[in-house]
Amino acid sequence: MPRHHLRRTTALALLATVPTTLAAQETVLLDTLFQTLGKRDLQLGTPVTSTVVDATEISDRQAGTIGELIDSVPGVTLINGSTPQGSGINIRGWGANGTFGNDQKIAVVVDGARVGSEELYRLGSQLFTDPFLYREVEVFRGTIGSFEYGSGIVGGVVRLETKDASDFTDGEIGFRLGQTLQFSSNGNGAVSSTTLTWQPTERAEFLANYTIRKQDDMQNGEGDEIGNSSVDQPSWLAKARFTFGDDDAHSLTFSTTSSVNDESDVPQNEFASVSDLFGRVDRRRETQQASLRYGFNPGNDLINLTADLTYARESIDQTYLEGSSAFQDNPFFGPQIRALADADHNYTTTTFALKNRALFETGVWSHNLLVGAELQCRVREENELNSRASAPGGIDNRFALVLIDEMTNGGWTVTPALRFETSDVTSDDAGDFYNEALMGGLGLAYEWDNGFSVFASYAYTEGLAPIDDIDTPDRMEQSEKSETYEIGAGFGNEAVFMPGDNLSVRLNLYHMTTWDITSYTQPGSVTNLLDNVEQRGAELEASYGLENGLYFDLNANFVDGEENYAGGGSGDWRNIPADTTRLTIGKRWDEMLDLSWEVVAVGEAPRFSTGEESDPYTLNNLRATYVPQSGVFEDFEVRLGIENAFDIDYRSNLATKDGPGRNVKLSISKVF
Repeated sequence: MPRHHLRRTTALALLATVPTTLAAQETVLLDTLFQTLGKRDLQLGTPVTSTVVDATEISDRQAGTIGELIDSVPGVTLINGSTPQGSGINIRGWGANGTFGNDQKIAVVVDGARVGSEELYRLGSQLFTDPFLYREVEVFRGTIGSFEYGSGIVGGVVRLETKDASDFTDGEIGFRLGQTLQFSSNGNGAVSSTTLTWQPTERAEFLANYTIRKQDDMQNGEGDEIGNSSVDQPSWLAKARFTFGDDDAHSLTFSTTSSVNDESDVPQNEFASVSDLFGRVDRRRETQQASLRYGFNPGNDLINLTADLTYARESIDQTYLEGSSAFQDNPFFGPQIRALADADHNYTTTTFALKNRALFETGVWSHNLLVGAELQCRVREENELNSRASAPGGIDNRFALVLIDEMTNGGWTVTPALRFETSDVTSDDAGDFYNEALMGGLGLAYEWDNGFSVFASYAYTEGLAPIDDIDTPDRMEQSEKSETYEIGAGFGNEAVFMPGDNLSVRLNLYHMTTWDITSYTQPGSVTNLLDNVEQRGAELEASYGLENGLYFDLNANFVDGEENYAGGGSGDWRNIPADTTRLTIGKRWDEMLDLSWEVVAVGEAPRFSTGEESDPYTLNNLRATYVPQSGVFEDFEVRLGIENAFDIDYRSNLATKDGPGRNVKLSISKVF
């Protein structure tokens, strides 16, 4: 194709009812990707606002957490994102905050399994996993791309795909060994990631990865220690894939991951750098995920069947350290502090999803019809300490039906999407609560042959009451509701200003209203009860490259929002992120060398915890990737990164800890 613009045939299949197989997901993504000359390809010709971070960018960013892989995506803001503990992901002002690691309005999905979705007081995100396990991360922003993953998703979805054996074997028979060593100056960090793959036949492949990450406490730009920022985390991944039957019509993929984080004598409040009234604890976290996927595609346009069985288990074991809180004997605070510090949290999520995709035509319209069903059982351990620690136990059984019909005619794409979901939440102490909701949206897109495209969408979703609210019966009978309008335009083409250049731009505007909110209201509170939250934002992604290897990438996010109170009055939305503009200037010399300079400008924004404005700041990040093409070091990959090169002292408006100062990172990789 002369423009490298891979024209879509299933542009909105990203709204598919249940997680598809890896091969199917890649096909859908490529249908809407415009290949740039910069670091990241852009999604064009679709109203679904999503960004893909591929394997090359994952390696180049040398991230220490999953959050650091996606913090360059417009609309994504990290809460203390440089270490797993006390951190979280915020998308369009929803998700993590300074009190909970998740508010149920963003979803994190690993190979189809929902993880890190618990509202645990002062414990941050449960997304404890290592970036070295993953080959691709995709971020959906807003609601229109989220119906595949659940109800009530206002902020967006982070979808992670684990590495495949074929990423190392390139489809060739035999064994491959991949080894990466990484070192960082701030905190004396060290990482070793070892991957062994085996492809005995063209129809079978196996992968095993073990990654160990260690780091001492980091320092901020003033040279002061950032407490509670050390890491000692082993992770592993095992994966197998088989194809069989006539024309390989059947496929079976199994993957499982595990990460463990042990901490001794650390603040119970993970959002704190030093001890506070909550005292200190010994804490052990363990996160496990397993996914079994079956695909059947006999070559019939009416049958493309996929079935997914996933399981996620997350546990947090804590022991309070006696005498660590000055308030432990206080008659009011003491019992609550002990409950928070001694509570052990164990929860599992099991999901079975089945879907079929059918391709057919009616008159001038081509249809891509997806129909599916999903069963999910989420269990959180019930005990007195958990309830007193604002994490009551129970069982949440859900059933969902989804129907998506993508209709195309020439440059037009019209896609209605519907999701019907029921929820049955039970607890031995609180009883049984049943809720149901019908939600959906409509996406429109038009694309001209010259590379211009326009799009618009409307989406409505309801967040059915979670286990977290089961101790408050009034909340269990009320769903949180939201609607989002989006409109935008894109462009992608070659030879725009001169022969051999490449330009792509995507601008997205959105307006979102959320009401019947219970997530940010304390039980029994009678002041500042939220009536609704209104948000407006703009997200820009652009890339321009020249034939000589020079490229410019621009990502920007501008957002405004206010919360309105039931008793009258309003204020800035408490989780509003700061406006951010990120410019990368780079130069490539074929496949051997890539040098880039990234400038991140962050504006001031209201800080809810203090009522004051956060200070604006600018970060400078330098990166170099060197891959020798001949000689004794052929195919070695050497990466050097200098983050916060000018060692400035900063803290984002949503963070509770200072950001790290200058950090020099060096990594060496080789596949044998």
